[in-house]
Amino acid sequence: MFLMARDSGYILAGMPMDAGMLLGMAAIVVGAGLAAFGLLPKSAPEQQSLPIDVIAPLENAPLTAAHWRVAGLLALALVIDIMKPASLGFVTPGMRTEYHVSAGLVSWLPFAALAGTVVGSCLWGVMADIYGRRASIVLSSVLFVGTSICGAMPDFWWNVAMCFMMGAAAGGMLPVAYALLAEIMPTRHRGWTLVVVGGIGALGGFFAASSLSALLQPIFGWRIMWFLNLPTGLILVALSPLIPESARFLQQMGRTDLARATLARFGVELSPASVVSAAAATEPESHAPVPPMGRGFLGVTAALTLAALAWGLVNFGLLLWLPAALIAEGRSVGASSALIARSTLIAAPTIVVCAWLFSAWSTKWSLVAMTGVMVLGMLGLTLQQLGAGEMSHPLIPVALIILGSSGVISMLLPYAAENYPLRIRGRATGWVAACSKLGGLAAQALSVVAGVPPLAAAVTAIAVPAVGSTILIALYGRESRGRSLGELDAPGAAREPAI
Repeated sequence: MFLMARDSGYILAGMPMDAGMLLGMAAIVVGAGLAAFGLLPKSAPEQQSLPIDVIAPLENAPLTAAHWRVAGLLALALVIDIMKPASLGFVTPGMRTEYHVSAGLVSWLPFAALAGTVVGSCLWGVMADIYGRRASIVLSSVLFVGTSICGAMPDFWWNVAMCFMMGAAAGGMLPVAYALLAEIMPTRHRGWTLVVVGGIGALGGFFAASSLSALLQPIFGWRIMWFLNLPTGLILVALSPLIPESARFLQQMGRTDLARATLARFGVELSPASVVSAAAATEPESHAPVPPMGRGFLGVTAALTLAALAWGLVNFGLLLWLPAALIAEGRSVGASSALIARSTLIAAPTIVVCAWLFSAWSTKWSLVAMTGVMVLGMLGLTLQQLGAGEMSHPLIPVALIILGSSGVISMLLPYAAENYPLRIRGRATGWVAACSKLGGLAAQALSVVAGVPPLAAAVTAIAVPAVGSTILIALYGRESRGRSLGELDAPGAAREPAI
């Protein structure tokens, strides 16, 4: 259908949706449901009475080829995952032209996508804690493939509906990948590998979206950005057999034999401990989609929630408005996409610095520093918009914003994964990821009601909660560098005051 429209510039608006297309969409939904059913793990019989082994200390364990392979696969998964919502800012100008809709109406597209990511982050986080990390990642990849049909939608509102589904699929990958990586990596290497993988995902996803937009949109139009879900999703599905399940999760579920086999791939063994029932070793399970808010968790949860909201306002508000603002200044679509791509290249080398700060200096204060860089970039962009001579070109402030926001998100979710115990790690990280989209959802709500302020005013307003989150992390954040995940999994762990 898309290729048949090449003579008309790949314009599909107004074409009828026949019965075959509607049947195909229904088949995608049914197929996704069957895939979800097939990925459900078998329950271990009488797991509450099984003895619990203790994973041999991983503090000084070396990184093996298996560790590097999993880190590379999850980095690729995050690049593909983040590329999806990052594409929104590059497709809206072309969508407005094809559908002849206003800026306020076209804002329903990113609004629906971000709403989907909020739902997906919470839903997949809960699923990861119940059914496993790997199963959640594979199902998310399957939904990537199914939602590629979004590129062939001739009707605007069908496009919005499918964009919600695409967001729900993308929202599930991020928190689950961090939880899995945190549980696989040795303690000594956990911090920097989480940040490097997260940084590659954040910068790589935005760079891939902007570069592919600059390369493909002038030839194939805006719809090609949605069709990229098909090959990228198939790549993840094809590589999924190489992604292991978390041995810690398998151990908790009573699948000790599978946990041993998984750990053997990483050169680690399970050492027998005194026989303790699972009921005595763990607290009662709760499947609520939010992390606990009691003593010992309230402060850190509030700090991470506000930080995530501030980041969402930047990444899914400011950075999505930026291409249109640059075009309004007289730059072409290709030039604005290339400018943002160059900004990501400037910010890319700092991933190494972020990883070193997070693993060798301080997890808490590294996160504070990155929010400060993000605020500094917003200050520079405000000065540029107000006509300051030294800031006549937006490259440097945009690079600082991308650098700071990439540093924040590359540290924020790893920091969350390190600060909650195994039984709730998926949903806690999912909650923080969902809040990072809620900020963007609020920003896009302004677009829907045509209430987006001028760029300078928007940047200044977003800087206020960003500064507030910096202060809150400094007050309530806790240091997690060098801290074993086993400490959090023990009864009563992480119950000390947050300050």
